[in-house]
Amino acid sequence: MKRWAVSAISAICALSLVSCDASEGDTRILGEAEPGTLRVLAGSELADMQPLLEQEAAATGVKVKFQFTGTLEGTESLSSGKVDGQYDAVWFSSNRYPAAVPEAAKRLGEQVKIMSSPVVLGLSTSAAQRLGWAGRPVGWAEIAEQAGKKAFTYGMTDPSASNSGFSALVGVAAALAGAGNAIDAQQIVSVTPKLTEFFSAQAMSAGSSGWLSEAYRRRATGADPGKKVDGLINYESVLLSMNASGKLPEPLTLVYPSDGVVTADYPLTLVQSANSDARDAHRKLAERLRTPDTQRKIMETTQRRPVVPGVHLGQQFARKDLVELPFPATQQAVDALLGAYFDKIRRPSRTLYVLDTSGSMAGDRIESLRTALIGLTGADGSLTGRYRRFRSREEVTMLPFDTVPRSPETFAVPEGDPQPALDKIKRFAEGLDANGGTAIYDSLERAYSIMGPLVARDPDRFTSIVLMTDGENASGSTFEDFQRKFPALPEAMRQVPVFTVIFGEGDSAELGEVAKRTGGTVFDARGDVLPKVFQEIRGYQ
Repeated sequence: MKRWAVSAISAICALSLVSCDASEGDTRILGEAEPGTLRVLAGSELADMQPLLEQEAAATGVKVKFQFTGTLEGTESLSSGKVDGQYDAVWFSSNRYPAAVPEAAKRLGEQVKIMSSPVVLGLSTSAAQRLGWAGRPVGWAEIAEQAGKKAFTYGMTDPSASNSGFSALVGVAAALAGAGNAIDAQQIVSVTPKLTEFFSAQAMSAGSSGWLSEAYRRRATGADPGKKVDGLINYESVLLSMNASGKLPEPLTLVYPSDGVVTADYPLTLVQSANSDARDAHRKLAERLRTPDTQRKIMETTQRRPVVPGVHLGQQFARKDLVELPFPATQQAVDALLGAYFDKIRRPSRTLYVLDTSGSMAGDRIESLRTALIGLTGADGSLTGRYRRFRSREEVTMLPFDTVPRSPETFAVPEGDPQPALDKIKRFAEGLDANGGTAIYDSLERAYSIMGPLVARDPDRFTSIVLMTDGENASGSTFEDFQRKFPALPEAMRQVPVFTVIFGEGDSAELGEVAKRTGGTVFDARGDVLPKVFQEIRGYQ
């Protein structure tokens, strides 16, 4: 979930009968169970349902308390039992992944589908016309072929962080396998070359559908320095909302692959531990949301499709009947697909970590930084940890700094046997110590000088900088110096996003401006959650 949306979501919550906590992946208690209240662990994209739920609260008498999370994090909360007693219901874009994990599946109770949205390809109108895809059927095989030729580029969310990316990965794999049934682990191996061809055209990654669409808009309008991309793979609802906003230089043409899509059906789902009052609230809310009038409101306000017979689709939905592709039936198949995506299929990444090791980091803070980095070497065996670790074929550079930037160290994680490289990163992290001052902008400038030759040698990587600090700049060049020097950087360096991490007393205004100027985003780790934030950043790399 994009961090700069937190304040906006908090404002919505404060003014409405719908309350929420905007911390993604968190499972803090939302309060004790009480009659007429439904405590819901939900996908972050459902924030757009809050105004409508507020309106319907008067009719249903049901107050919804939201906590937002990602699909994998939510599945992990189900599987570990953390939902028991803390939540009455879960509301993800799909229950397909939780249903494939036995320990999670057994905690899923009654499920009521509320709305739907397929994951499709949206291309700028000019790109769709250039490819000849406007107004004629196009299958995934043709899309993959043109992607392999770099005839177009696209952005897609990280499939371990967002259901839209996960659904796209499942859909294209199932279609290219051509088996007619759910893809299994063996078929994934055979279809990997075609998938590699398809994902070679992916030019932008993100941890959430909302951030991805905003990043696309900013690039399309020249508001950030990243390379423009031709389109997005995202929910139909997101793409239609982007068109309806009127903020794009040209509208997106939606391409519905003729051999099928994977559709989100948004089931409002009781957890098995819910009490009778929560069950009654779930029933009342689900019944109200499925009335024809409310279904039409959902369609008009969120661009999602109605699921109740007799509610006609609006004119914005160009395709009415879609082929639904089968979903992997086992956790083994899902894990094999995600593992292949990160370690073999997608373009490899390059990340440079600019790490504050100044004196103010002494004690718990430097220990938290060590823990965060060690977790990325595979020490975190959770569902999310397995896919947010440093990946095969990745290039990782560590640049600690205090009064001055220290010596950088680069680690190449090979595909065949990554463990020795991961062990080296672990030892590096364990050796970090805290002392000295805080030279943020000298260190960021040094990061650019390190990145330059690496990018020139191998430009075909997802490249990013992570800048983490717990204080204000106190040594060397200033923020004003950064602002002055940034336009003079080579174009390839200006297009490298900087993901800034606020920790301790970090200057949120300056770090926010650095992220905005470079096409990155800000992550707030001031709640002693640095390991989780470092995992979250992985969805954007």
